[in-house]
Amino acid sequence: MSLRAGAMRPACMFSSILLFGAAGLLLFISLQDPTELAPHQAPGIKFSIGPQQPHNDLPPGSSQDGAFKAATERVTRDLSSRAPWGLSLRVSQDPPAQLNAGARLRPRQRRRRLLIKKMPAAAALPANSSAGTWVGPAPGALAGRWASLRDTQRERKRVMREACAKYRASSSRRAVTPRHVSRIFVEDRHRVLYCEVPKAGCSNWKRVLMVLAGLAASTADIQHNTVHYGSALKRLDTFDRQGILHRLSTYTKMLFVREPFERLVSAFRDKFEHPNSYYHPVFGKAILARYRANASREALRTGSGVRFPEFVQYLLDVHRPVGMDIHWDHVSRLCSPCLIDYDFVGKFESMEDDANFFLSLIHAPRNLTFPRFKDRHSEEARTTARITHQYFAQLSTLQRQRTYDFYYMDYLMFNYSKPFADLY
Repeated sequence: MSLRAGAMRPACMFSSILLFGAAGLLLFISLQDPTELAPHQAPGIKFSIGPQQPHNDLPPGSSQDGAFKAATERVTRDLSSRAPWGLSLRVSQDPPAQLNAGARLRPRQRRRRLLIKKMPAAAALPANSSAGTWVGPAPGALAGRWASLRDTQRERKRVMREACAKYRASSSRRAVTPRHVSRIFVEDRHRVLYCEVPKAGCSNWKRVLMVLAGLAASTADIQHNTVHYGSALKRLDTFDRQGILHRLSTYTKMLFVREPFERLVSAFRDKFEHPNSYYHPVFGKAILARYRANASREALRTGSGVRFPEFVQYLLDVHRPVGMDIHWDHVSRLCSPCLIDYDFVGKFESMEDDANFFLSLIHAPRNLTFPRFKDRHSEEARTTARITHQYFAQLSTLQRQRTYDFYYMDYLMFNYSKPFADLY
């Protein structure tokens, strides 16, 4: 009998250990936070190409489901409207985990949130940092306007480089000097270099740069004199040689151009058909004295009333009585595109598309778009191709041809068509 009892004692002890183990496992599972057992997914925006399928995690018809769904749809619409063409943005619609009022975070949850707070944000990288990689849409998403604008940029740069290789081959071997970069403005925060071409949207581009730099909240808040006569924006030639070369090699370089005849007429209308305390006495008086026979004493005194054919005579005269001006100088002289390899070439004729495409490429704030307002003489119509033809109709065929020859490199380099059929 005692022998049988001794044999049963180890079996009972083994059964007790199994029962205690099972009870402990059940207790551990009941106390474990279910959110820590489920796989976690980073919150935020997901890049997607396929059709969007809404999540239905909350019971349909519940009040919480309706409120959350409406808010998510508003956010999705807002982000999708600002996304570059061809890029579909999907916002995670899973409802955020909520803590009961007064509940304390477990030690593991506290550690996780502390780690998340300490992790560096991706947005802290410079927008065009060579150390970072710009994350754009996948190749399959490059469709519609986005793909078209990228192809346009490639073609513009190809044409520009071919023209430089054919006609300005020696330029690429020259060293960059401060004179070559004197028209380039610097925006360090987004690492942008902008070459100013007057009468090609330069006033509004400077406004955009000032907003990007954090110098103004809105482009509409910046006055004309602040844009052109203030010192808020730095020019590239104010840096030392190392600073110039560093920015040229690491920043995004861009310029905007305009049809040369149209740009010339726009400059003439702005500077000579409106009161101007600089261009009338400096340029107007010299032009009238040289090219107008029997000019009145009043005209010679004020320099007002210059006619377009007289202005073109001054422009084409190799012995012109007063020097050139940036408002009608060649783009090839202002921005040295055969010496400086520009990353982006925009055109005034497609300003809205080109400008907003560029802003998306440099990761500008989503609420910043290129302003549409006319900077000066807002009551007057913008200079168009039709208005340009009216002014050039005042010239002889020879004057038109010589003016075309004067701007030939700009026509060739930026792929503009001949504005008149009789030009060769």
